[in-house]
Amino acid sequence: MTNTRTRTSDDTDPGDVELHARNVDFDLSASPLHWIPNHPVSSNMITVLNLLLPEGERWFVQTFNEALPLVKDEKLATDMRGFVGQEAMHAEAHDKAVHEWLTGRGIDPSGYLTQMEWIFRRVLGPRKGQTPEAAQKHLVERLWLIAAIEHYTAFLGDFALNCTWSENGADPNMADMFIWHGAEEVEHRSVAHEVAAYFGDSPLRRGRAMSLALPFLMILLVRGFRYVNSQDPTFSQMTVRARYRRYVRDYFAESRSGMFPKIGRIVVSTATYFRPGFHPSEIGDTAQAVAYLATSPGARRAG
Repeated sequence: MTNTRTRTSDDTDPGDVELHARNVDFDLSASPLHWIPNHPVSSNMITVLNLLLPEGERWFVQTFNEALPLVKDEKLATDMRGFVGQEAMHAEAHDKAVHEWLTGRGIDPSGYLTQMEWIFRRVLGPRKGQTPEAAQKHLVERLWLIAAIEHYTAFLGDFALNCTWSENGADPNMADMFIWHGAEEVEHRSVAHEVAAYFGDSPLRRGRAMSLALPFLMILLVRGFRYVNSQDPTFSQMTVRARYRRYVRDYFAESRSGMFPKIGRIVVSTATYFRPGFHPSEIGDTAQAVAYLATSPGARRAG
């Protein structure tokens, strides 16, 4: 499978795209645990998204449904409904990958999934017994946190659309699932920011949300990576020192070859969030995302 690298031009600009959920069907029955051959570090780090995303996306859906009745702008409300539909489908697709694929490869996800449920349902969920004013403030803070997280999902979506997984022999079905998801993240990349701004924009809110989002995501990804590797014989039989030496060596080699984002690009992407006048539409390319979504084997199979 080759990525569709169509970029926006006068001929390809899709204009204002109406967001909608797409039915998908990814056959992962033959996909190996290390779905990028001979690259277990990148394979397992990206696989962690299967464990992290479902609860996070269900939290996005719940929070947007909580905010939706308060939105009087019909265009924004329509975009929110499209966003909710796409995020619900993402959660369903990754849930299937966990329960029908990862467990079949000898990885028990239950411990990590329990932690994700606790974080997104208990810690980040709505709080009982609040005054209306406190509940509204908490909702706005959650919306800005979602906007900050969506900054990184858009960044990762653009990366997936332009990565070198296929050139390195990646399993086409697993790669398709992640690139389909990434393309929809690029497609709806502005919605969460615009929703949060609708309820009240300020440098303080942006900064506070981003100061939480980046370490929050990094901790959960690293924790998930260690969790998967503790059950993967490739790593579980190594000494701790040998394991971490392998992680560092492979990360730098594989990020240079386009299989995983470089740290420098993540830092630059974070800095752009604070630039005056920044808007999420600057991340990625809508024409490229829409072109991939029109040809995704998983979407075409379900359609």
